[in-house]
Amino acid sequence: MPEEDAAMTHDPEENNSMHSLEERYQKEPVARLMFSMALPQVAAQLVNLLYSIVDRVYIGHIEGVGTASLAGVGLCNTVVILISAFASLVGGGGSPLFSMALGREDADEADKILNSGFHLLVFFSIALMAILYPLMRPLLTLCGGSPVTLPYAVSYLSIYLAGTPAVLFSLGLSPFINAEGAPRFAFLATTTGAVLNIILDPVFLFVFHMGVAGASLATVISQIVSAALILCFLIRSPRAVLKLHRTRLFPDPAVVRRMLSLGVSPFVMTATESVIGFVLNGQLAKFGDLYVSALTILQSGMQFVTVPLQGFSQGCIPVLSYQYGHRSPERLKAAFRVLSLVLVTWNAAFFLFFVLCPSPVAHLFTQDPELIAAVSKAAPVFLSGMIIFGLQRASQNTFVATGQAKISLFIAFLRKIFLLVPLAYLLPHFVTPGYNGVFLAESVADATAATICTLLFLNRFPKILQSITD
Repeated sequence: MPEEDAAMTHDPEENNSMHSLEERYQKEPVARLMFSMALPQVAAQLVNLLYSIVDRVYIGHIEGVGTASLAGVGLCNTVVILISAFASLVGGGGSPLFSMALGREDADEADKILNSGFHLLVFFSIALMAILYPLMRPLLTLCGGSPVTLPYAVSYLSIYLAGTPAVLFSLGLSPFINAEGAPRFAFLATTTGAVLNIILDPVFLFVFHMGVAGASLATVISQIVSAALILCFLIRSPRAVLKLHRTRLFPDPAVVRRMLSLGVSPFVMTATESVIGFVLNGQLAKFGDLYVSALTILQSGMQFVTVPLQGFSQGCIPVLSYQYGHRSPERLKAAFRVLSLVLVTWNAAFFLFFVLCPSPVAHLFTQDPELIAAVSKAAPVFLSGMIIFGLQRASQNTFVATGQAKISLFIAFLRKIFLLVPLAYLLPHFVTPGYNGVFLAESVADATAATICTLLFLNRFPKILQSITD
């Protein structure tokens, strides 16, 4: 059988799974469909959050060096986010195209997208390790590493980088499993790794006294387990609608171009968080390591709110993409209503709570009274703009789900690059004390970007609906 013919042929189990998926996407009530797809992803993202949060909680309580260690790991977060951005490039660009292909009932195109995404992740894994290992110390120094915090950062990151393939496979392939209608398995894979991380962290830190290296090793082992489960599902599971095929040894160039074109928006959304890590940590380091530690806690607190929203969006995007590919405007509108209601309400409620009550969150990470006081003072300044940010999340995710690559890319650059970076450098010259200007830059950028994005969406969405009714 020719190689291409082999790639296009799917076994009966795959055909039955695809028929069941089509029935579900086309007939099930939209709200119920979205929640059934999204809630396992919310749970998976919350559990995945435990990787970084548990590390920081344990590290922050290491006797004598907790505050310095916490700042060191906070510096590493910039590089960690950069690595995850490449998973977003593949998963965020590939899964909507994958769902659109399923909506058009084009199984061969969906198969090409899945397998091309896998090969891209292999390439990115090799390239990132080759580039980041030699540049590790300069990057961490650029992030604001001091003679006190840099040794902890190097100790953590040197081990973490060895797990780059596992991180990319786990994060980059999960959206495809979700699009195949199996979000519960993605949750199971993530949960297994996170529970293992929770068990290994205290063992390596407090039994074997490995310090931040032990926390990093626990994370890497846990990510390897999650990635192995995800790969097994996509290679062997009868529940997989489409599988990874050895017959597709190379990515399809045309598919890769489309995937990268759409994926550049979620990539930029994630990668710019890394850029901001460089900027904010570098600016705050001028005022002392205390404020770098405070930023680490504030960003960890933000994750309690933003990670569930990211999970909900990740679960809903295949539904929106499928309805767009299937040319179902009414179900697409209904899906957007559900998405926006959940994201706006959750985001506003929890950020308002965090702005008003930051101290309990700070106590999770440290017992240092000076650091707790710094977090409590900075939280309202740093987080107020995020209260309305659910508007941008709903709009931007819908742009991505419907293949609006250019406008999605503009919005991704708007918040962090066009607004936050210049504000972080300018405001400390006009706000006293200067570190408050750095924290205020985040709030101003968030509120401005959310407003602009919402106005753009109100103008563009009717045209998107019209395009699938013509």
